[in-house]
Amino acid sequence: MSTKTHKKEKLPFRVIKNGLEPADHYTVERLRARKYHIGDLIFAELTKPRNPQFNKLVHQFGALVAENIEGFSGLAAHDVLKRLQLEGNIKCSEITLIFPGMGPCAYRVPDSLSFESMDQGEFEEVFTAFCRYVSDKYWPGMEEKEIKRLAEIMD
Repeated sequence: MSTKTHKKEKLPFRVIKNGLEPADHYTVERLRARKYHIGDLIFAELTKPRNPQFNKLVHQFGALVAENIEGFSGLAAHDVLKRLQLEGNIKCSEITLIFPGMGPCAYRVPDSLSFESMDQGEFEEVFTAFCRYVSDKYWPGMEEKEIKRLAEIMD
């Protein structure tokens, strides 16, 4: 039996004095379709979308690692990021698997870094963790701030 998980629809709102308002006509239509009315109590998860430039920066960081650390050469920037997530246990979920005769074993799965899955603040924390991990394991002579600066000038 398979179950599908549905992502919750995220709708854009603009902050106004003492509240929020739909950011576009599409959002207004989606609220009407859901039969939300003035005065209704609703629950919401608020996130601030990521800056696209920051997404570019983290992929430049992946390219920097691929070009300068032997064990990563030939990998695409995205693949570098996923491998670093696993190695450094950065934004990963762990699942316990039970193997007959062996017992429990932890299996690590990197979480999504997509725009929909995390906001700017959390993404910045992940990027800092990537830089710190590379500094500690692969470039001990460099501080994480220096690695961030190198990624910024990559293009």
